[in-house]
Amino acid sequence: MKVVIQRVRHASVSIGGEAYSRIGGGLMVLVGIQEDDTSEDIGWLSAKICNLRIFDDEEGVMNRSVLETGGDILAVSQFTLMARTKKGNRPSYVDAAKPNISMRLYEEFTLTLSSELGKPVETGVFGADMQVELLNDGPVTIIIDSKNRV
Repeated sequence: MKVVIQRVRHASVSIGGEAYSRIGGGLMVLVGIQEDDTSEDIGWLSAKICNLRIFDDEEGVMNRSVLETGGDILAVSQFTLMARTKKGNRPSYVDAAKPNISMRLYEEFTLTLSSELGKPVETGVFGADMQVELLNDGPVTIIIDSKNRV
């Protein structure tokens, strides 16, 4: 599983020109799922995301987590994070899990993330053509791959 985490002032998802979900300050999380991802990957990533110290403390040092700040999370499935770009100019998505697997794992991920956060996580709609808007705060952007834990 790969995630791109962005510290945001606000973020939202629209579908077909209609607002679907919105958060204030917190984290925008783009989620890429592979065929071999498991509940273990989900649990590890959810804990890592919620405890990542990327918010400023009183002294302006990134020393607080989204849990400590009471921030929100918006998680959007994005299979393009699994792109292979080594050959040619057209990305290959063979590493992305098939939709039936991805949807189940994405739903498990958002439920586990909500449990870890202690409140609901906002989402996009799996497989929909979404427009995502955000104001990256910092900017702070972190990429984590659950297969590279060491």
